[in-house]
Amino acid sequence: MIKQNGRLDFSSFDEVDAWIFDLDNTLYPAHSDLFPQIIQKINTYVQRLTGKPSEEAHELQREYYKTYGTTLRGLMTEHDISPDEFLEYVHDIDHSCLEPDERLGQAIQSLPGRRFILTNGTKKHAEAVASKLGITHHFEDIFGIVEADLVPKPAHETYNKFITQNRIDPASAVMFEDLARNLEVPHLLGMRTVLVVPEGTREVFREDWELEGAADPHVEFVTDNLGEFLAHILSLKSSGG
Repeated sequence: MIKQNGRLDFSSFDEVDAWIFDLDNTLYPAHSDLFPQIIQKINTYVQRLTGKPSEEAHELQREYYKTYGTTLRGLMTEHDISPDEFLEYVHDIDHSCLEPDERLGQAIQSLPGRRFILTNGTKKHAEAVASKLGITHHFEDIFGIVEADLVPKPAHETYNKFITQNRIDPASAVMFEDLARNLEVPHLLGMRTVLVVPEGTREVFREDWELEGAADPHVEFVTDNLGEFLAHILSLKSSGG
């Protein structure tokens, strides 16, 4: 499925030379067993930290995630925790559920210009995921939560730091994300925006508010298959369409 919102069409990608991808539930299938592992470890961490029963800890985690952008930011603000300890613990997961995605890799490699990963996770986690997918070498930079000074998307300052560090012109960039709220600032900056809502999204930890916004003006395109979307762009470029 590929959907256009508003007046933009695929010709808007003609001048794009910076391709920016979120990581979790964007570059790998949402129905994989990877992100649920992270969520489970976050919940366990919150439970141990607060001493709350599992269900109450889960509700607190959800509240922090929604309010602060990441659970980590909430725990740092409300509980003054060590970010290094948290990040090391929650990203110590089994990546073996991921397999190389040749079609996605070929599409990313064929994109004209530079490619980046911009994630609220750690660079180490992103490197592990990209390695399992076989796409590590396609990216010029991986910008994680540590590089963002622990300020997560959708904060405006995080995008500003990323584009400044990598000398990106937002008018010539596109952002791929699985959360509509994380596309609002890129849109304001002048980027093309693509919401990736792959099949199986409901099987992972997703709140109703996370799945909202697909029809909002700051979401310019929607797809349920990133590889197919990129292949479509490339086919139009090659045909001059």
